Amino acid sequence: MIVLGLDPSLTCTGWGVIRVDGPRLSHVANGQIQTHAKAPLADRLHHLHDAVFAVLGAYAPDVAAVEEIFVNKNPQSTLKLAQARGAVLAACGRASLPVHEHAARLVKKSVVGTGAAEKSQVQAMLKILLPLAKVEGADAADALAVAIAHAHLAPHGR
Repeated sequence: MIVLGLDPSLTCTGWGVIRVDGPRLSHVANGQIQTHAKAPLADRLHHLHDAVFAVLGAYAPDVAAVEEIFVNKNPQSTLKLAQARGAVLAACGRASLPVHEHAARLVKKSVVGTGAAEKSQVQAMLKILLPLAKVEGADAADALAVAIAHAHLAPHGR
């Protein structure tokens, strides 16, 4: 099974693709999709949609996994996150790709062993779980963690 993990954001969306063969995980690819802060919102969302759709075409995942949305203290930040997430999920829907959502604490617990793990702990575990991966940045690392968590949480299905 090939799993695409997504960490949506309006400024920089991370993505990571892993192959799952029973208990074995292997890195396929990862990257980040950045949008221009001064571009109109509609253009930024369109860019996210098209870039994620291109990743889907390039790697043909069987399933996508994304973190559940969390509410920020700043309502505007939450709204922007939700809009970016919508563009990313629309690309998956356009490709008829099943999407599963996982809580951030559950992703951390699945990868590190504790739901209160710091980003540095998640990144350290990625080096152990995917030793050949050259991670393209913090958002790509988060996306790979979501993919790994999905592999652990849904080992027999999509």
